[in-house]
Amino acid sequence: MKKRIVLSLYDFTGEALKPWAKAGYTCYAFDIQHEGWKIDGFGKECGGSIHYRKADLHDQATLNSIQSEFGDKPVVFGMAFPVCTDMAVSGAAHFKRKAQVNPFFQADAVGHVTAVSRMFNGMAIPYFIENPISVLATMWRKPDHYFHPYEYGGYIPDDEAEHPRWPEYIAPYDAYPKKTCLWTGGGFSMPTKSEVVFNKGHSKQHLKLGGKSQRTKDIRSATPRGFARAVFEENAYSFRFSHL
Repeated sequence: MKKRIVLSLYDFTGEALKPWAKAGYTCYAFDIQHEGWKIDGFGKECGGSIHYRKADLHDQATLNSIQSEFGDKPVVFGMAFPVCTDMAVSGAAHFKRKAQVNPFFQADAVGHVTAVSRMFNGMAIPYFIENPISVLATMWRKPDHYFHPYEYGGYIPDDEAEHPRWPEYIAPYDAYPKKTCLWTGGGFSMPTKSEVVFNKGHSKQHLKLGGKSQRTKDIRSATPRGFARAVFEENAYSFRFSHL
């Protein structure tokens, strides 16, 4: 059996790929911030890994290259976390100023998202595209699903409650609210929720992560671990992959 592959676009942290890699899948994380090549090994007994590749995903030629490289390989799942700076309603106060510089800044941003969707659809694989509440709902189409991180915190084992990279910012068990949208296709299956208790109102990390640094943005955009595990468990073992 050929080693199964998972692709993740606009992915700097690789958090969403870790459950797949630990189970033996070969994973690829593409992002403009990566410095050349880096490979992390997971689950050595089953040979899983994450390959980090530097890629300008705002260039259609890059997407064409990815589709060409992996089009005839056993890719079983795709995910993407496009840059939300020009689309998220939380940044609406800056839209007027941005439009003065480039009247088409939002159309360009939405175009990058729809290009990813076309690529995944062309590869005929289950996928999701994640973004916060944004203009995608009006300039493209309404989301297929919504979720908050705390709704999947129950998937995190007790001995892994604290975040391994940013415990000072991200609450144990992902116990915080952040309404997130998913645009899906290719037979993606939304996982069953397993909620944990969280403090009402803004989360502590919301107050800590309000800066503009790239590091702050990377932490804010990191995929919740519970949701990543839930997506893996729901989609990796589905009947559609049994023939691979």
